Amino acid sequence: MLQSTPAPYWRTLSRQAALAVAGAALITLAAKLQIPFWPVPMTLHTLAVMAIAVAAGPRLAMATLAAYLAAGAAGLPVFSGTPERGIGIAYMMGPTGGYLAGYLLGAGLTAWLAQGRGTLGRIGAMLSGLAVIYALGLAWLAQFVPAGQVLSAGLFPFLPADLVKVALVAAGATLPWHRLGGTASR
Repeated sequence: MLQSTPAPYWRTLSRQAALAVAGAALITLAAKLQIPFWPVPMTLHTLAVMAIAVAAGPRLAMATLAAYLAAGAAGLPVFSGTPERGIGIAYMMGPTGGYLAGYLLGAGLTAWLAQGRGTLGRIGAMLSGLAVIYALGLAWLAQFVPAGQVLSAGLFPFLPADLVKVALVAAGATLPWHRLGGTASR
C-alpha cells in the first residue's frame, strides 16, 4: 500500500494564501452588490464575512479579512461605496471604520466559536460575531454622529438584514464547504 506524503509547507501556505485572496475578492464583490431593503439598501458584506468565518476556520477567516482590509488600506476600491466615498486609510478612518475592524475580529470569533458546532451553535457563533461587529462599529460611529442618533444611524436600519444574512449562512452551512479548502476544525 502506497502512502501519500504530506504536501510541503510552502505548498499548503500558498494554497491558504490563494484562498484568502479569493475570499477577499468574494467579500469585495459582496460589498459592491446592493439589494433593495427597507429602510436602507443592504449589501451582502456581512453575509460573505459570516460565510467565510463558518466555512474556513479561524486562521483562514482572519487571514481573509486581513487581506481584504489590507487591500482597502492600500487604496483599492474594495469597500462598499468606494471609490465614490473615498478610498484607502481615509475611508477606513471614516464613519464605517469601526465596522471594518469589527469584521476582522467578528469573523475570528465566529470561526472559533463555530468549530465543530451544529446549526444552532453556528447561529450562536454568528450572532456573537455580529455583536462584535456592531459593538466596534457603533463605538467608532459615535465619533461622527450625535450620541442620541448612534443606534438609529448604525444599528436599527441594518440589524434586520443582518439577521436574514445569518439565517441564510446557517442554512447554507450544512453544505460540504470543507471541500473548497477550509475546514470548520481549523
